[in-house]
Amino acid sequence: MVGHDVPLNQGCLKPVKITIPSACVLDPSDDAAVIGGNVLTCQRVVDTVFKAFETCAASQGCMNNTTFGNESFGYYETVAGGSGAGPYWHGRSGVHTHMTNTRITDPEILERRYPVILKSFHLNKGTGGEGTYHGGDGVVREIVFRAPLIFSILSERRVFQPYGLRGGMPGARGENLIIRASGQVQDIGGKASIDVLPGDKFVLHTPGGGGYGPKNRGSHGNEEDTLPPAKIAKHIQRGSVAEYKQLQESA
Repeated sequence: MVGHDVPLNQGCLKPVKITIPSACVLDPSDDAAVIGGNVLTCQRVVDTVFKAFETCAASQGCMNNTTFGNESFGYYETVAGGSGAGPYWHGRSGVHTHMTNTRITDPEILERRYPVILKSFHLNKGTGGEGTYHGGDGVVREIVFRAPLIFSILSERRVFQPYGLRGGMPGARGENLIIRASGQVQDIGGKASIDVLPGDKFVLHTPGGGGYGPKNRGSHGNEEDTLPPAKIAKHIQRGSVAEYKQLQESA
C-alpha cells in the first residue's frame, strides 16, 4: 500500500490514527473470553483493511495453529496456506502471510523428538481462487499419532471462504479431519481439542488465497484492465530492503 519497498518502522505509522471503540473485539472487556489475538484476530484486521482499500484479495486469513502433547511435553506449529492475488500478481502457494512468518519444524526433527509420523505435506492444487490473477494454493498436512495425546486446533476460514476481489473467485475453505485407526472420519471444525490414540491421523487442508479480476481476461492481464485509473500503482523496487536483496543476489 505504500507504493515502494521500505522496511517496517515507526515512521510508517506516524500519519495513521487508530480509533478502537471499547468493548469490541479489538478492545474487549477484562472478563471477555478471548484467545489468539496475535495469530487469528490480527489476520481478520488485515483482511478488513485490504478489502476496504481494494488492495488485494484475501489470503488464507489463518495460521492453522496445531498443538499436541501430554503431561510430559507439548508441541506447537503453525501451517502455511495460500496468499491472495493482487492487481498485477498471482498469489503465492504454501506461505504464511501478513502478520506471520514462522518456520515449521523439519520432518526428521519432528519424528525423532515426538511420537508422531508426518505422513504427507504438500501443496493442495486448485485451492486458490481463479481470476485474471489466481490465488495461491493451500497445503495438505497429515500427521499420524503413535501415542495417546491431547490434540488441539485453532483455525479460521473453515466456514467462510477467503474473498476474491474485483471479479476474482474466492479461495477454498480449510478443513480439519481426524481419521481414527478404525477408519472413522471426524470433521472437528475450526476449533477443537480432543483425545487421540495410536494410529489416529490428523488431516489438515489449509485455505487457499482469493483470485483477483475476472477469469476471462486471461492469466496475463494488466492492472489497467482491473483497476480504476486513480488506483493504478506500480511497486517500486528501491530502499534498504531492495538494496539488501540486490547485495545478496550479487554476492
